[in-house]
Amino acid sequence: MNPRLRTVAIAAAVVVIDRITKTYIRSAFTSWDVTPVVPGFFNVVHTENPGAAFGIFADSPTAWSSMLLVAVSLVVMAIIGVMLWRPRPGSLQSSGMQAPGLVSVGLALVFGGAAGNVWDRLFRGTVTDFLQVFFGSYEFPSFNAADSAITIGAALLLIDLWRTRHQHHTEHG
Repeated sequence: MNPRLRTVAIAAAVVVIDRITKTYIRSAFTSWDVTPVVPGFFNVVHTENPGAAFGIFADSPTAWSSMLLVAVSLVVMAIIGVMLWRPRPGSLQSSGMQAPGLVSVGLALVFGGAAGNVWDRLFRGTVTDFLQVFFGSYEFPSFNAADSAITIGAALLLIDLWRTRHQHHTEHG
């Protein structure tokens, strides 16, 4: 598959999955519903997050925080879009990133996740979160499919960076 087409397909799949899951949650769950999937570890819930990922800035004045979050997301998406669709010759290699496939998948996941959450902010004013995870007594803030894609994409970018640095030290050390 053409690398650019693959990148577009990944980002689009993230947005579609995000839209479907959030629409389902909003139609099937009230804000008070908690459905245990793995009791004491994982629940499906319905929360509306006016802030950033994991509830950051949730208590900030809504109009300002929402505009700021949309603006930051659009800037990040523009930067990623340029990196993905109009790379300069050698740009991935010169940045130290060795595996363009891994990097492009990671960036596509981040782009798709950001697009999914921006959609919510623009058209709803909040982001629908529905996955709730516990580690012992610690409750991780609720999140959604877009947040998961962003996290996985960022992890892929970190793995590529680590592999590149590790290989560089092995070759020169």
